[in-house]
Amino acid sequence: MTTLPENFKPHRAVKKIFDLRRQMIETGEGIDWAVGEALAFATLIIEGNHVRLSGQDVERGTFSHRHSVIHDQETGEQYCPLDHLVMNQDAELFTVSNSSLSEFAVLGFELGYSMENPNSLVLWEAQFGDFSNGAQVIFDQFLSSGESKWLRQTGLVVCLPHGYDGQGPEHSSARLERFLQMSDDNPYVIPEMDPTLRKQIQQCNWQVVNVTTPANYFHVLRRQIHRDFRKPLIVMSPKNLLRHKDCKSNLSEFDDLAGHPGFDKQGTRFKRLIKDQNNHKDLEEGINRLVLCSGKVYYELDEERRKSERTDVAICRVEQLCPFPYDLIQRELKRYPNAEIVWCQEEPMNMGAYSYINPRLLTAMKVLGRGGIEDIKYVGRAPSAATATGFYSVHVQEQTELVQKALQRDPLNYPF
Repeated sequence: MTTLPENFKPHRAVKKIFDLRRQMIETGEGIDWAVGEALAFATLIIEGNHVRLSGQDVERGTFSHRHSVIHDQETGEQYCPLDHLVMNQDAELFTVSNSSLSEFAVLGFELGYSMENPNSLVLWEAQFGDFSNGAQVIFDQFLSSGESKWLRQTGLVVCLPHGYDGQGPEHSSARLERFLQMSDDNPYVIPEMDPTLRKQIQQCNWQVVNVTTPANYFHVLRRQIHRDFRKPLIVMSPKNLLRHKDCKSNLSEFDDLAGHPGFDKQGTRFKRLIKDQNNHKDLEEGINRLVLCSGKVYYELDEERRKSERTDVAICRVEQLCPFPYDLIQRELKRYPNAEIVWCQEEPMNMGAYSYINPRLLTAMKVLGRGGIEDIKYVGRAPSAATATGFYSVHVQEQTELVQKALQRDPLNYPF
């Protein structure tokens, strides 16, 4: 998937990208988001599964990261590396096509396709997550409730670029809160958490994830096909993490073969929660704040923690928001018995995951005797009608303030 035909003349910038990808595979280090996704597609294709990706500008990728179809700069000929993984590969095993800007029509078509072809990995990607509200009818009437109403399962994957980068109110939010609000898990009942977690996911109407590593994205995509049931998957996909220096995975995190550093840390599974990366023991009484977050704000928090040398703060990433990972949250609460508990998000208080996380985190805390609702401290933007500010300078100020607040030395006194 990193090899181009000898006589093919790609754009020089694209050639450089493919050279870097080959280097990533050869060294087994620094694998970025696009390569992680391509590895997921390629391994599924080699196993004989059809992979279908459609959406707005998906061949190149909105953020010029995917390059699943490349163009000869002299002849205009097109070449798709994922069509040439094995000798005499069936050309239909991988389908990628740019769609029109009609989210409602295209998502509706892909939903039908995924229901008719449950053994295909079918993905629809919005150009920005904000634009998916053009397909709100499909989410409300079909995707969130189709199994409940008609007993029809679907494994459709919806990728919605989400994250606050200062691009304004139309290019910042995939409306995470709407998907979480439509989730049907009971916030006051901890379900039976059997080792396979089948039951919790089967009883839920869909899955909502906000993953932060290429390896975790790889595993969550493959999980869709390697189950013997189907659930829709809503992915808050990244924008600036596509090229972030720290958002990389080692090849060893994609499998469980010994060799590369950290081969034993991930194995062949999706991590619903990623624990603090500072190699903490099972009991850390010296940590006085546990910051729970989701998505790219983690990398900003981690950088600020390094700058301010806060060794007494633990940061955990909730990668799978729905269904809620009660067992792993409780594991972290037990690990840090003296820690102040903080939920940190980029979104305004009335958006993002806060209103979904709050009662579920409280339920997990109550079982362990860790306090009440007032003991969950909120750090994020204030309530707002618009998803984000239109001024870049204001965005930078807000983002800096919330990251610094999450790591301030004084105790947090929200909500009072």
